[in-house]
Amino acid sequence: MRGEPPMNVEAALAGVWERARDTIPDWLPMRYVDWLPAVYEAAGACAASRKGRTHIYLVLLDYADSARGPFGIYVGMSRYRAALRFDQHKAGIRAAGSVTKRGLEALTGPVQHLQYIAREEAARIEAELAEALRGRGLIVKGGH
Repeated sequence: MRGEPPMNVEAALAGVWERARDTIPDWLPMRYVDWLPAVYEAAGACAASRKGRTHIYLVLLDYADSARGPFGIYVGMSRYRAALRFDQHKAGIRAAGSVTKRGLEALTGPVQHLQYIAREEAARIEAELAEALRGRGLIVKGGH
């Protein structure tokens, strides 16, 4: 699939996801995003030294209607796991407008190592990660 135009990759992946829906792990993204390796690299540079109850989470945002690019990313922190927090955003519970309107899915893979960390460190990492992703030219929301 390397070198294929994104629309061919997206169509092929849609077929795979449909047939294998029950066996796909939560951390695997459901859409082809060409800059996802950069997100793994930026998140991998972040580290926490203390345990706690806070999670860093990422949400893939839909910017297909924008000239800025087909996707963006939301960086957040919460005491809730990524999938639950994503559902809360979509239901309007303490929701960021960007996730409510444009949220497609939680991207848990890049931040697997940033779970159950101290709140103070999570706040620092959230801001650092958002800035690092902006520095790579991505559309970034959140990261307060």
